[in-house]
Amino acid sequence: MRPVAYGLVVPFAAALLLSGFAFSAWVVDASQSDRFGQRMTNTPLFVASTECRNTDRCDRMTGCAPPVRPPGPLAEALPDDRAHRLYVDNLRAFQLCRQLLRHPTSVDQAPIHLVGATGASAEAASFAEIASRWNGDFLWEPASASRDIITRFGDEARAVFGPIPDIDCSKEATRILPLEIDGNIVDLKPNPGSSGSLQFEHRDAAGNIVKWSTAIASCDKPSLAGNVTYCGMNSRISRKVSGAVEWVTLCRKSSPHLEIDPDPYWQKDNPTFARLGIIGFNRDSGEIVFFDGSKERPQFDWTRSFTPPGGRSYGDVGGRAAAATLYDPTFQIQCSACHDNKGPYVIAPHISQARIGYQGGAAGQSAAAFSLGSYIPKMRRDERLPFRVIGSDYTATYATELARAKTLDDPSGSCTECHTLTTQITGQRIAADAVGRAPLVTSPTWAQVVSLRAETLKLGEIDAHRTAWARRSGAGKIHPWMVPRDGSNVGEMGPEIGDNEWRQLSDCIWEAGGEECGYRPLFTACPVPGTQSGGDGSEPTDLSLSVLPLPRREAGVDRIVRLKWSYLNEYGHVPQRDDVRFNIAIRSTPIPLLEEAPRESDYPTVSETSGDDFDTAVGYVGTSGPTMIVGNLSYFGHKRFSDPTPSVTAREYRADLPARCNRRYLARILPKRFCFDQSGLRYAQRGQLIFADVKCD
Repeated sequence: MRPVAYGLVVPFAAALLLSGFAFSAWVVDASQSDRFGQRMTNTPLFVASTECRNTDRCDRMTGCAPPVRPPGPLAEALPDDRAHRLYVDNLRAFQLCRQLLRHPTSVDQAPIHLVGATGASAEAASFAEIASRWNGDFLWEPASASRDIITRFGDEARAVFGPIPDIDCSKEATRILPLEIDGNIVDLKPNPGSSGSLQFEHRDAAGNIVKWSTAIASCDKPSLAGNVTYCGMNSRISRKVSGAVEWVTLCRKSSPHLEIDPDPYWQKDNPTFARLGIIGFNRDSGEIVFFDGSKERPQFDWTRSFTPPGGRSYGDVGGRAAAATLYDPTFQIQCSACHDNKGPYVIAPHISQARIGYQGGAAGQSAAAFSLGSYIPKMRRDERLPFRVIGSDYTATYATELARAKTLDDPSGSCTECHTLTTQITGQRIAADAVGRAPLVTSPTWAQVVSLRAETLKLGEIDAHRTAWARRSGAGKIHPWMVPRDGSNVGEMGPEIGDNEWRQLSDCIWEAGGEECGYRPLFTACPVPGTQSGGDGSEPTDLSLSVLPLPRREAGVDRIVRLKWSYLNEYGHVPQRDDVRFNIAIRSTPIPLLEEAPRESDYPTVSETSGDDFDTAVGYVGTSGPTMIVGNLSYFGHKRFSDPTPSVTAREYRADLPARCNRRYLARILPKRFCFDQSGLRYAQRGQLIFADVKCD
């Protein structure tokens, strides 16, 4: 979108950025501003446009380049060392770069400058001013109300998933993740036999106290998350479902030293916790979103609920302000690398569901006493189903990783017949732990040698926190927890995966395999609106164009041309979904002498309608060559920065446009999806065509 002689005057934000000037939720004083300016001028944030097209480490919208994560295994929390602190600083600079350059000036508020406009340009300017005045309340981009990173992130999520519930980890709303040691459940309580001092109480499945202990060095199911307490206890998980959408919240207790001790912090009713994580998932569309609590907070408190990012609505001023400081604007944790099995949660023994890690399975006494049961239900999702991450800032940060991630086939057929494995964490860590094998590559590159060594060390740390009881050689026999044919039927001495089978699978996991791995992209494309190939199945209906008299005199206008149609955005079956807008292209010609019907070539082209060479005149109205463009039309009644009312029936769309007598008006209406990912916008392939002759007898 570029200014024309009578169009926008847009300041160039890059000059401000490079001079060290910064405005954002992070910058609160001059010293911080100076530090950001210094960071940005010392960091290779910008990529030349030609280079940007030829590299995958570049945000195509702005040219800003995200930093490369320091070497090491992926984890739920970053190590607190110099390299990672520098990385987080560079992430802040990258997000600020995008924040300043993606929307330097709002088109809704930019002034109009008519510089000696005459003839066709004057007519275009008049059309733009009138069309914007008549329709402007309904011309707006979704999630464009704020440039704050977290607020916009929340608005994007609401536009896709509908209302986001308050994040609640209170006792009534959640389930507790248990700690199990030697087949017993463990909690921290006052020991009556030791003057009431806090000790670890061990109870069996029947509820009998087995023993008390003063320290914990290992557990049956240490966490695989990385850089969180291996044998933590009393974290809470919450699951809320609305139609096809579900929200899963983990309020995780963890310690800086990653170990557990008899401190009151670990008690069940102590409301403080260390890490807040939220996942939204649509099981019909495969769309997923991740919110992480701020890493600047030493702890959270679950006695109160947390406002979702972006508040509860566009109008929730207080909630939006509170949420802007609650969540992490750096996106320093790559959640999509772990939650990558095309579902909202990755099933591992640490989650302690009935079907994994319990002798006797779901019907056994241990599962009934200790597990989450069906609270987190089994969700089988074929690897060919759609799967897409929502959040434009998040996906810009990890665009390279999202593009490279793949699903794979197990050449031996042992594992991927039932499970989706990837070249990310479900393969590299969870699969290796599941079968109790060290990762390996037959002929590794140097980069793979480094990565394998780091991942092997991480798996070794996890295994060092596993009890002898839990090993296949111990009484529990629950690790490895997945074996060929018997799956998660622990307690049985079924065959473990063979050396050759594991070598083939590990080669595939580490992207060192060939055709036998059946590599396919993990994340799928943003769907275009429409029923064409790859479309979302939603089409406009009942399209009409009528010529109406003016209710009052308007200079340069003889009639009103009213376009109307019906449309329901059914993708994902979310009644409040709000990620589709319409562009309208209008071309005016003399009425043919014989009034013959127009050919398709007479209409505005798809390229023009989609905004190629679009010059702004007023707001979202402008020109594309000889064609007038009205952009970002929402349904009638959906005013700017208001949340949509739920609907399962088609909504009415309406645009009133100025017209002159004895002219033919040819229109193409084209739906477009705001993908809120690295795709940007996706337009329908053709749109709908309609025309009307304006006769003034």
